[in-house]
Amino acid sequence: MKSYVLVLLTAFCLLLASCEKPDFRDSNGRGHSYDDLAGQWVLVNYWATWCGPCRHEIPEFNQLAADYSDTIKVFGVNFEPVDSETMQEHVKEMGIRFPVYLDNDPYLHFGYERPLVLPTTIVISPAGEVHQVLVGPQNRESLLAATDLNFAEQGQ
Repeated sequence: MKSYVLVLLTAFCLLLASCEKPDFRDSNGRGHSYDDLAGQWVLVNYWATWCGPCRHEIPEFNQLAADYSDTIKVFGVNFEPVDSETMQEHVKEMGIRFPVYLDNDPYLHFGYERPLVLPTTIVISPAGEVHQVLVGPQNRESLLAATDLNFAEQGQ
């Protein structure tokens, strides 16, 4: 009996050890790993509820995230840190349909300075490097141009 319990305990410990802690959580509590983003374009959009241009560009990011889900990952960062419940209210109020960072602002991971102007979008290349910093409101065309994907679309 003791050996059976020991085997189960060992198996449980190994299972726990193999579970990776996510690098960050979104406003829905879902965990994400930076390793899962490798090989894709990543757009990190900094916004605030009081920022008119931020509100204006959200539908563009929603559509891009839906249309290019295989090649572009869109994440939002609320400029003002808030708790989970308030974040969910803001996301709903603004109609955001892409993941929004709840913790661990990505500027430290990707090595850029946290923006001081809104809206700002950081474009991360598939190699995981900062490709461009876009200041001001964006639209589909400017975002595709920043990811170099508009050239592929024009060739179709």
